[in-house]
Amino acid sequence: MRIPFDSLTLAAVVAELQAYVGGRVQGVRQPNETDVALGLYAGGAEAMWMLSCHPEFCRTHFVTRRFSNQPQPPAFLAALRARLDGSSLVSVRQIDSDRILHAEFESDRGSHLLIAELMGKHSNLILLEEGSRIVSAAKWVGRSKSSRPIQSGTKYEPPPVTRAGTTMPTSPFLKKLIEASGEAPVRAAFESGRYHPVLSIGNGAYPLSVAPLGLPELPRATISLALEQHFDQAIPAHEADVLRQSLLGQLQRVVLARDVALNDLRQAEQAGERAGRMQRNGELVLAYGASLFEGAIVLNAFDYDGTAVEIKLNPELDFKGNANAFFDKAKKAKGRMGLVREQIERLDADRTALLALILRVEDEPRLVRLRDLQDEARGKRWLHVQASSGKAKEDRPFEGHRVRELMGPSGFTVYFGENAESNDYLTLRVAKPNDWWLHIRGSTSAHVVVATQNHPEKVSREVLMWAAKLAVENSPSKHAGYVAVDYTLKKYVRKPRGAAKGTALYTNEKTLHVEG
Repeated sequence: MRIPFDSLTLAAVVAELQAYVGGRVQGVRQPNETDVALGLYAGGAEAMWMLSCHPEFCRTHFVTRRFSNQPQPPAFLAALRARLDGSSLVSVRQIDSDRILHAEFESDRGSHLLIAELMGKHSNLILLEEGSRIVSAAKWVGRSKSSRPIQSGTKYEPPPVTRAGTTMPTSPFLKKLIEASGEAPVRAAFESGRYHPVLSIGNGAYPLSVAPLGLPELPRATISLALEQHFDQAIPAHEADVLRQSLLGQLQRVVLARDVALNDLRQAEQAGERAGRMQRNGELVLAYGASLFEGAIVLNAFDYDGTAVEIKLNPELDFKGNANAFFDKAKKAKGRMGLVREQIERLDADRTALLALILRVEDEPRLVRLRDLQDEARGKRWLHVQASSGKAKEDRPFEGHRVRELMGPSGFTVYFGENAESNDYLTLRVAKPNDWWLHIRGSTSAHVVVATQNHPEKVSREVLMWAAKLAVENSPSKHAGYVAVDYTLKKYVRKPRGAAKGTALYTNEKTLHVEG
């Protein structure tokens, strides 16, 4: 059972704060967007008072550690420092026994009121000047988002009072506690301001015993100490759970992308393995073609071993056109086999490593180690993958253009276009300014792009050479000797106005030499 930070808990914190009424503010800190800490000094004692408007962990209490500021202090911190630092804490009170706290401060700069509205996702910290004018807030709320806007210079409007006339805090949790232990202990503690704080590990902290609800508990000297110890465990555990779920979602999407790519590659491998059959079909069509009538859709013939075979034909082609079509398919299937099998091996290994990391993420409870695993996944380029997923497959990847996507060495994603129109699409629509762009010098070839995630300096020569070979293999120069392949950043590539499809001009290039 989760123990909330409810109105009775706030009442107990307010009771602790009374010891510092009349004291001075010695420093204001804001470690993040939702938390503020005020240093207080009174009666020779120092304390750090923390207030948080976090939507999940809104709370206020003393803390035993000092906070560091953000690298870029927000405007709210500047406003608090300018008006509260060095001022006196005049009063601290709870409003209408609800989760609203008012802290009044006085200095030669005038009176100011710091309001903590600790109400879940609507929590806020608001600083007012005389006349209830809003000076600053941790969260600004526009008129389009709320009937009670929080805007600089406007008059503060309190939240609607939902429990007017009540004299004692209440909450669903407190109601359960009263049902189990009676109202008398709760009322006596609230009216006297004397509480008996407990920490229930894994559940929360409360100013009264939670044993009547069957929860384990440990007594603590103050409610602030109990709250600090609880949230020091609860917040990292929550952050770890959020990070874990985010990582698992991203990694599982990458696994899906690998599965889709592997399925396509295995189909291509099967097609390559059928290259011999396609070659045979072309030879049989040539051998029997003279006997075919125009528009034939099938050829019934005998294979070299005497086996009867049936070969489907394109009725729009003559027998020579059909034979050449089979020969072209066989040649293309054979030519791709090396690349296809290399990709299958690379993607299979990558998928295995992905699944191993997923198991480690699932079993890791510690936030610091999950962040290490996140860095590991990011280093392998699994958290910002441009690879197609199952959904992308359904939605026609690359808008139907014939753009191929491969995994290169070190996990870099490499693209190339299969025709002039796809080259244009890849260069003009897919490639980012700091991606590497490759093309055979002075000749026709596929446009090849290495995705760099805006870090072209991290792409090794091995990756560039691999991409350059792709450009050569997808060009008329693939059987030449040494072929010059230029590479440059995509931002130095442009298409002249009115130029033919696939035409590109580029500058700042360097050259690699690839053996065809």
